[in-house]
Amino acid sequence: MAVSLPPEAAGQLPPQNMEAESSVLGSILLSDQALDWIMVDVALRAGDFYGERHRLIFRAMQRLKEKPEPGAVDALTVSEELDRGRELEEAGGAEYVHRLASSVVSAGHARQYARIVKDHSVMRQLIRTTQEVQQQAYTFPGDPRELVERAEAALFRITNDDLSGELRAIEEVLHDELDKLERISREGISLTGTPTGFKELDEITGGLQPGNLIVIAARPSMGKSALVTNIAENAALDHGRPVALFSLEMSETELAQRFIGSQAKLSGDELRKGRVKPDRWPKVIKATQKLAASPLYVDDSSDIGILELRAKARRLHSRQPLGLVIVDYLQLMRPEDSRTNRVEQIGQISRGLKILARELQIPVIAVSQLSRAVEARPDKRPLLSDLRESGQIEQDADLVVFIYRDEYYNPQDTERPGEADLIVAKHRNGPVGEVALTFLARYPKFANLYRERALDGPPPRDDLP
Repeated sequence: MAVSLPPEAAGQLPPQNMEAESSVLGSILLSDQALDWIMVDVALRAGDFYGERHRLIFRAMQRLKEKPEPGAVDALTVSEELDRGRELEEAGGAEYVHRLASSVVSAGHARQYARIVKDHSVMRQLIRTTQEVQQQAYTFPGDPRELVERAEAALFRITNDDLSGELRAIEEVLHDELDKLERISREGISLTGTPTGFKELDEITGGLQPGNLIVIAARPSMGKSALVTNIAENAALDHGRPVALFSLEMSETELAQRFIGSQAKLSGDELRKGRVKPDRWPKVIKATQKLAASPLYVDDSSDIGILELRAKARRLHSRQPLGLVIVDYLQLMRPEDSRTNRVEQIGQISRGLKILARELQIPVIAVSQLSRAVEARPDKRPLLSDLRESGQIEQDADLVVFIYRDEYYNPQDTERPGEADLIVAKHRNGPVGEVALTFLARYPKFANLYRERALDGPPPRDDLP
């Protein structure tokens, strides 16, 4: 079995440009503002330098900048910082540090130098990653698709300069969070995530938060698909957030009819049966044009597993940063390992969706069925224990929302025809509560009806208007 040698072993140096590296460091020594530019604009890190001495010098510069009272970053202060860390000799000595400053004509080209260094770093990471994949391919014991997904995830991290695997000092995290909180307070922002378009729900959640797995669950005929397609519309059309909708239950034709009907205020039945009156066609055309211009993407693959779904979302995100991913619905996804029991399979899928949310730093909505245990109780309102087939779903979810319609169980006696309750049963980062919505009569769309108090438990029924 022949295995290709790494470039170093074959007598070939990995991609690198030592002159560009020294020019970056020299530019910073001439103007320490250049350090801010290249860290923010180019996302240059110490590990991007090929030369070990250059990594040490860059880290010393960063330490000087991160002090409680940052001082100048020049040849003298950097040399002193290296000396304090007993790294000066390994970094080439004070003479080498001073020579870096004198070798650069202008600090104004720091970004260009930094991009050269970054590009070579990316190429080295690609070489390293593809070699690792090549080695694994010879002995990988599992499903080849799993290895493909791993390889794709590794390449995605390189492309997106993903640092999620690195340890961060709590000081850095706190600084980032404080800056965000200060901006939110200054600008009076109450919606920090992707809007659902339902004001009362957004008031409870603050919008769908990046990195969160949101589970929307109900028994059949409660309107799960109507709700999530409305959320997709609202986020993509009204707020310009790119949305990827994976529909395992409805075809893209059915989705298109639902979206057009919602936007044109026509019933799906009228569209399907060609009963659109001539004076309504301008609204249909306008709705179609609006939808066509929106960042809404649909996939109606009826047989898709978590690895394939994550790969598709990752590819789309690399071209068009997503604001939301929706999966309708979780129990229809293909298990990657058919040898495990159903509970384990669903657990693997929900865990995979949570990983996707964290990896892309976007909210992911997973629609889920509830178990038949609901039907056996006098009180049909859903509970967290009703999540079908796996407690793992509840564990992975950051937000769990149930849909309940009284008229489904009490069609003759209900006092709330056309209404549905959204029950926020779990909210990892905020309050729980209920929101009442109504189906608009002529087309498949939910609308806000009123808001009940956000409570730790179900609200009293005498709050109803």
